[in-house]
Amino acid sequence: MGTLLVKNARILVTFDVADREIPNAGLFIRDGFIEEVGPTQDLPQTADRVIDLRGHVVLPGLVNTHHHFYQTLTRVVPAAQDCNLFNWLKTLYPIWGRMTPDDIYISTKTALSELALSGCTTASDHLYLFPNGSQLDDEIAAAKEIGLRLHASRGSMSLGQSKGGLPPDHVVDTEEHILKDSVRLIEKYHDPAPGSMLQIVLAPCSPFSVTTELMRESAILARQYGVQLHTHLAETKDEEAFCVERFGLRPAAYMQSVDWIGKDVWFAHSVYINPEEIALYAKHGCGVAHCPSSNMRLASGIAPIVEYHEAGVKVGLGVDGSASNDSSNLFAEARNGMLLSRVRAGLEGASLSGKDTPPILTARHFLKIASKGGAGVLGRNDIGSLEVGKCADLIAVNMDKLDYAGALHDPVSALLFCQTHRVDWNIVHGKVIVENGQLITQDVDEIVRQHNKAATRLLSEY
Repeated sequence: MGTLLVKNARILVTFDVADREIPNAGLFIRDGFIEEVGPTQDLPQTADRVIDLRGHVVLPGLVNTHHHFYQTLTRVVPAAQDCNLFNWLKTLYPIWGRMTPDDIYISTKTALSELALSGCTTASDHLYLFPNGSQLDDEIAAAKEIGLRLHASRGSMSLGQSKGGLPPDHVVDTEEHILKDSVRLIEKYHDPAPGSMLQIVLAPCSPFSVTTELMRESAILARQYGVQLHTHLAETKDEEAFCVERFGLRPAAYMQSVDWIGKDVWFAHSVYINPEEIALYAKHGCGVAHCPSSNMRLASGIAPIVEYHEAGVKVGLGVDGSASNDSSNLFAEARNGMLLSRVRAGLEGASLSGKDTPPILTARHFLKIASKGGAGVLGRNDIGSLEVGKCADLIAVNMDKLDYAGALHDPVSALLFCQTHRVDWNIVHGKVIVENGQLITQDVDEIVRQHNKAATRLLSEY
């Protein structure tokens, strides 16, 4: 892969153990890994490629811990615009049930292109229905073309309406096939090595769409192969009521009963979690994918992010599906997370002008959650910070733009307070994916054309 020198950054944010922010700094990269970090004058002065980032803020690549790529095909469906989670799902299941392998492929390209332009270098996706011959392989093939790291979740639904679940029977699958395909995918694709570009995750969809037996068997299989586990949990009051009625347990207690508590597990949302359950997550190392935009969009509530932070729970950000967020912008997710934490603080009577530290998290906290926090949630210690020996995953934003005029007193915080729509550079494992604000690995206009054609077909058949 050769060498790459990044130099002259206005500020380089490392998120290393000392949280160093180094002025006029850069990195020297060899074969995709960081070899040196520091002031530009202390770095080698030549490399196979040299990128001058004068005027830019450089920071670790952002990590998306929860998404449903295929949902880019059903953005802003009128009948689902003003629904809560359960009714939103019931509206969209029939549309999703008509997707084809080509739909999975092009929607993955669309979502990952948008993520790349918004600073994401590693994305986890949760694909949990496989209609008309679709496979996780379709997503994996598309991701390879874009160039981002992928944690591809082999999701599943096995509890249809006839058995008391939420999804219609025609979009669920048998447990036997789910487990067999999970083994196939792990053995074919999963790479646990440092610098891995692709890992497989086992991800039964939710307590209201899979059986207890599948939850238990998935946990056994994941630990046999050393892969992570992921599911939706405690997203809404409806889900909590479902778990209490069906299992006699709150969602977190139900997870405990099926051996889904541990450092190899992370949950999407976890909005309705009490102090005892937060302590349970912290004790056993469970992670949380915080999805503020989706939680606002579906009126699900506000997750207790400050309490998670204070308890030491691993937290990352997720844009969630592009039909419950209608965007795949990870910088926007960090900003919304920061602002939503302040809404919650205000609702609880906190004052930002008081003498005591208010229950909020700062812009830097949320930038760190979006990068290093997400890496921890995904079980990766080779990404998330700019340190010697780690993967060369970094992004850069040019501050000499209208968006940041007058905000150079604190360029790092300005990235969230002033809204960052796109990054100027995105480098994954030493390879440039976005250059001067443009995705260079794919033709974005052609992706949009193909994607709109697929989305129009799906909706016209509805």
